[in-house]
Amino acid sequence: MLSRDDVYKELGIGPAWRLRDTASEARAPACGWDELSDAVAHCTRCRLSETRTQGVLGVGDRDADWLVIGEAPGADEDRLGEPFVGKAGKLLDAMLASIGLARDNNVYITNVLKSRPPGNRDPEPGEVAACMPYLLAQIELVKPKLILALGRFAAQSLLATGAPLASLRGRVHAFRTIPLVVTYHPAYLLRSLPDKARAWEDLCLARRTMQRL
Repeated sequence: MLSRDDVYKELGIGPAWRLRDTASEARAPACGWDELSDAVAHCTRCRLSETRTQGVLGVGDRDADWLVIGEAPGADEDRLGEPFVGKAGKLLDAMLASIGLARDNNVYITNVLKSRPPGNRDPEPGEVAACMPYLLAQIELVKPKLILALGRFAAQSLLATGAPLASLRGRVHAFRTIPLVVTYHPAYLLRSLPDKARAWEDLCLARRTMQRL
């Protein structure tokens, strides 16, 4: 995984980082949302650029406390340019609403990959490596207080582990000091209704964690 100092250098959209004069501000990203959006829209860092309709950056409150990260755009997302807009998106909205949240209010939603894999296949390691700088840039810009990882792929990518989803649920992890809670992907829950109760437990854990922050 690329380090923070490599993010913008890898993207080719400006200096890696600039140091602020005051110690309290530490490091700040050298580019903004417009540059990042343009970079994703014109990205050719992997072969997914040859088959996608468009890059899908994310949606929601860019100053959110909650950052929700899924796997990759599907067919609807590739067509409309927004993550989680199909049936899985409706279920995600319902999941967020169950703990008093909404995608346009203190929540930002994105995916590990910004381009749709053909046939919704599993992302390949090279595709993850190509897209990771974009995700790291988003995290630096949003500065979330908590990350909710949806599904095995997002959780394993963020935590750099091959552990199964079942072993990652039920506890609070950390991504670069940011608390991270793992739950099921909404698309999986549409196929496995019994696990909705477990997903509710995960959401409650995330809410309790946020309340303690």
